[in-house]
Amino acid sequence: MCRACVSPLISHPSLFDQPLGFAGLGEITPTRRGFMAMSSAVLLGAGLPMLAPGPARADLAATGTVDTIFKGGNILPMSGAESPEALAVSAGRIVRLGSASVIASLATKDTQIIDLQGRTLLPGLIDPHNHTALSSLYLELLTDVGYLKNRTRADLIDNLRQLSARTPEGQWVLVSNFDNLLQGGDLSREELDSVSTTRPIFVWYTNGHDACVNSLALQLAKIPDDVGTLPGGGHFGRGQDGKLNGLVYEESAMLKVISAGMPKITPQLAYKAINQFLQSVAAAGNTLVHEPGTLRSEWIAPFTKIAAHAPVRTSASLMYEDMKGYEPYRNLGIGPRATQLPDTLFMLYGVKIVGDGSNQTRTGAQTQPYLDDTSSGTANFDAAQMKQMVADVKAAGLPVLIHCNGDHTIDLAMDAIEAAYGSSADFGINRIEHSTIMRPDQVTRMKTLNIEPSFLMNHVGLYGAAYRDQLFGPERAAFMDPAGACVKEGIRFTLHTDSPCSPLGSLLLVQTAVTRVCEFDNSVVGPDQSIPVQRALEAVTIDAARQLGLADRLGSLEQGKEADFTILEDNPLTVDHSKISAIKVSETWVAGGKKFG
Repeated sequence: MCRACVSPLISHPSLFDQPLGFAGLGEITPTRRGFMAMSSAVLLGAGLPMLAPGPARADLAATGTVDTIFKGGNILPMSGAESPEALAVSAGRIVRLGSASVIASLATKDTQIIDLQGRTLLPGLIDPHNHTALSSLYLELLTDVGYLKNRTRADLIDNLRQLSARTPEGQWVLVSNFDNLLQGGDLSREELDSVSTTRPIFVWYTNGHDACVNSLALQLAKIPDDVGTLPGGGHFGRGQDGKLNGLVYEESAMLKVISAGMPKITPQLAYKAINQFLQSVAAAGNTLVHEPGTLRSEWIAPFTKIAAHAPVRTSASLMYEDMKGYEPYRNLGIGPRATQLPDTLFMLYGVKIVGDGSNQTRTGAQTQPYLDDTSSGTANFDAAQMKQMVADVKAAGLPVLIHCNGDHTIDLAMDAIEAAYGSSADFGINRIEHSTIMRPDQVTRMKTLNIEPSFLMNHVGLYGAAYRDQLFGPERAAFMDPAGACVKEGIRFTLHTDSPCSPLGSLLLVQTAVTRVCEFDNSVVGPDQSIPVQRALEAVTIDAARQLGLADRLGSLEQGKEADFTILEDNPLTVDHSKISAIKVSETWVAGGKKFG
């Protein structure tokens, strides 16, 4: 939830220990975000099960036999159809749904029978906005000390002291996800010096743009007292006395510090990170994650190889600045439907534009000032620039995904989409990413223009109280992530995590969309915007598939669709709404094969 959704700092080429060249891939030139290319390469030969696309047809005449039958539980189709008693899978696709007796009659001696034993099977959960590459390294290299781990400032400082005591001499204490909004305001050099003067400490803020370090870290990074602004805008904070206060702002300054303490990223470390993350994705019940904008075009070819061995489906859209990278894949049919690359379950879809920054850092562009402030934030592009960019995306025959946290940026985005596409969805569904602070008139206009939002519903769960009390006031905060207004207006939408900006797992998104409870103080933020459980589940299944150009393949349990399933220990439609996120994910199936459980 920073100026470009997530910071690319951790994938800077200077943090890697060698050029990215591996057997079988040829030379891959390091880039500013070189991690994905390397992680793709090192995953070759990992021995993970190969996933192959299903057949073009999905009836018994085409497949011949039934491979797997699921029965004995709650089956939620998400398609509007009645729940079947059982379903049959062959060659990675659903070939029949119906009564238990009819489906049982299709079994042969080789058919695997899965008794759900009262569990709930639904279409595989989809996260339509997940920064897979960067999440992998965040989790591997830095310790999470965020709000969900340390609810009070005292807990945070105590945890840092324990981490420092466990850190071997000569190594740095490297932590991430500190939240100044929820954990007591900015840290300081003096506060971290109270933790340790013998271990250098680097604390990365959750917004991705800021950090705080202790005196030893400044010393080892050779930051002089008179340091000025660095190229790219990086700078170091100062107290009222004019001395460095330990705060570090923007990538060039943070890189100067962290380069002194971060261990070099090796191929082995990168492999471990990406493999663990994708396994975590499967364990969270997700069968598909879409990476918007943080996968560069030169990584596509090597990434097809990791995708062929991954436990889940992967998908990506390119940044506007990189959209020419789609040209080599035009012959595969790049356009309104997701393009699956040959011999893999990796797909390409859409073009990403980052319209503004983060509301948490007051860089989301609003039409009204932030609370107790004269600033309204600033959009990354003016109206003319936005219109030209969106027109270029439309000319390429692709849908656009525009990051907008503020209502001013949403106005710019919708103006640009209307100028280029009108109200047509012939090029795919045009999306507004996050759509955090909206106005009622914007919801109505989205309906008119056939634009759909994708909400980071964890904004409400983590920041609802802060938005209300510190950033926007009660009235504006009550309309943040307005899923309820979209339901009333008849607008389809999705829910996403924006990982690593919020925790993995679609069930937490569902719970928060239903309850609107903020974890910080258990208050309900915008109760009018709560939605039914069924509608929230559709937002992470059938509607997520639609928004990724996969409406005909995924998202619902229908004959002919691919056999991606999430099996839960309980039924989210019937459990207490406050316990939806606690439902255990029992199994995850992708393309007819079990990948978790």
